[in-house]
Amino acid sequence: MRIREWQDVLEDVTERNVDPEGWRAVAGDRSSGVGEDMYLAHPRAGVFVLKTYAKNPFEVRGVGTQVARNLDDEIGSFLPERDSGGRFAVQSPPEDADHAETVAKRLETVVETHADAPTTPQDFFDDVMDALESPAFGPMDYDQYDRPDELEELSDRFEETEELLNAELDDLIETDEVDRGFM
Repeated sequence: MRIREWQDVLEDVTERNVDPEGWRAVAGDRSSGVGEDMYLAHPRAGVFVLKTYAKNPFEVRGVGTQVARNLDDEIGSFLPERDSGGRFAVQSPPEDADHAETVAKRLETVVETHADAPTTPQDFFDDVMDALESPAFGPMDYDQYDRPDELEELSDRFEETEELLNAELDDLIETDEVDRGFM
C-alpha cells in the first residue's frame, strides 16, 4: 500500500480506462478528528479511500490510497446502487480553449434535449457527465454531519489502512496547526 496525496489518488482514478458510470462512493465525517472520509470504487478499477480536511476555505488537504484491486460482492454491498439519491463526479479541466468550446456545445445540446423530453434526474446527470467527459461518476451515499453505516463497515474492513491514513492526516493537521474544522 502506498499512501499519497489525495489529489494524486483522484488523478489515478481519472486515468483509469474503465466505464465512467461504473463508479460508486460513500462518504461522511471522519470517525475521530477533523475532516471527511470517502471510499470510491469501481468493479474493474478497485477501491480507493481518501481522507481530507479543509485547511481553510480555499485549500483542501488530505491523503489516500488504493485498498483493493477489484470490487467484490462483499465490499460492493456497502456502496450505493444507481438509483440512490446522491451523485458524485470527478472532473478534469478541458485541455484547451477549443476543447472547452466543444464540451460546452455538447452540454448545451444535452440541456436542450432534456428540457424538451421527459427525463429522470439520474438520466440527466449521467448525460451531463458524458457531455463533460467526466472520467468517474455515479451514485453516492453522503452524510455531511455524520458517518453512514456503510462507511463505518468499510472502515472496519480496512482497519489497518484506516489507522495508517488517520495517522498521516493527523500529522498534516498538526503541521498546519488546524485543530478544528473550518466552518
